[in-house]
Amino acid sequence: MLHPDEAMAPAEPRKRLIILACLWVAIAGVLFAFRSVVMPFAGAALIAYLVQPLVARITRWKVAGRPIPRWVAILLIYALFFLGVYLFFIALVPQLYRELARISRDGLAFAHSLTPEYVQSLAHRAEEWLGNYGLPIALSNRAVEGTDASLGGFGFEVDLAQLLKDAAERLSVLVQENLGNIVNVSKRIIGGVLASVFMMFFILMVAAFFSIDANAILRYFSTLIPASYAADAALLLERIDRSLSGVVRGQVTICLVNGALTAIGLLLFGVKFAFLLATIATLFSLIPIFGTIISSVPIVLIALAEGFQKGLAILLWIIGIHALEAYFLNPKIMGQAARIHPVIVAFSLIAGESLYGLVGALFAVPVAALFVACFDYARLKAQPRLATSSEPPAP
Repeated sequence: MLHPDEAMAPAEPRKRLIILACLWVAIAGVLFAFRSVVMPFAGAALIAYLVQPLVARITRWKVAGRPIPRWVAILLIYALFFLGVYLFFIALVPQLYRELARISRDGLAFAHSLTPEYVQSLAHRAEEWLGNYGLPIALSNRAVEGTDASLGGFGFEVDLAQLLKDAAERLSVLVQENLGNIVNVSKRIIGGVLASVFMMFFILMVAAFFSIDANAILRYFSTLIPASYAADAALLLERIDRSLSGVVRGQVTICLVNGALTAIGLLLFGVKFAFLLATIATLFSLIPIFGTIISSVPIVLIALAEGFQKGLAILLWIIGIHALEAYFLNPKIMGQAARIHPVIVAFSLIAGESLYGLVGALFAVPVAALFVACFDYARLKAQPRLATSSEPPAP
């Protein structure tokens, strides 16, 4: 006959599992309830994860026979970061300012050049070009008034000069009506800048806390996992780390390389606003696929405006950069384990942007990488033969 304590023994592991499951549900509930404030902490966690290899390397250094503490390593990394920001401001910001000022001057010069005679000349040349392709569209005053019979009857009439005049008048009225809101707009801009600066320092501070206590945090969460699942949790964490290290750290590295090569090409071919366009390409490269396409469009258009050959040359240069990224940088930096199928990347980007805007698009691919790592591990756990056989590449 079994002792009562022996009869209750099998219920103990089940009870522990229920308690731990309730704790995980409570954590998920808190994160969902306060989801509106989760993003800054998620950003801090990503920064802490991004600098983890540097922190680990610095802490292996020894000064007077003692290893460098983690908090000192983080301060050194932050000091290098702010030094880089300072060098960026003193080296590139003046260039960006001059290019923005040049854009303003060119825009004003173009607006002043739109005299009635010049507009009519452009309209007449456009009529002739469209007429050669069988598109009878009247744009000049002479054609609209019916005095120009050189092109025959017109099927569609547009008074280009009057259209531009009306657009300029509406723009002037819009500016005058909103002139009183300039102070309010300026206040909102200043407030937004100050809030962004405060948020940046807040995220860096939280990231420092995460990085300093990374081992303690991991040990704490390991106590929420049953001992019988500890080995599986370690393997899953290893897969997640391998996937995220490629997506997060690899994407940042590729972003910097992409921006540098783009700047070299723009300077080499003498494209206008090289520093501004290279900065845009660097920032947009943080968003895979769509970011590189969006940043390439203005580069090619500005180069085409300066000449067809220059536009074609810079287009080939950009294609070469993306080919280098796809066939060399991605396999070498990200690795095969971190690569995600483009369809999943596109879906995650659209879903992230629709839920959280640009911030959601930035976090979309890391979250997708985490989900894919967990999903694929569960798939292999359910089908053990796949782990030992020639496993197809993960999506």
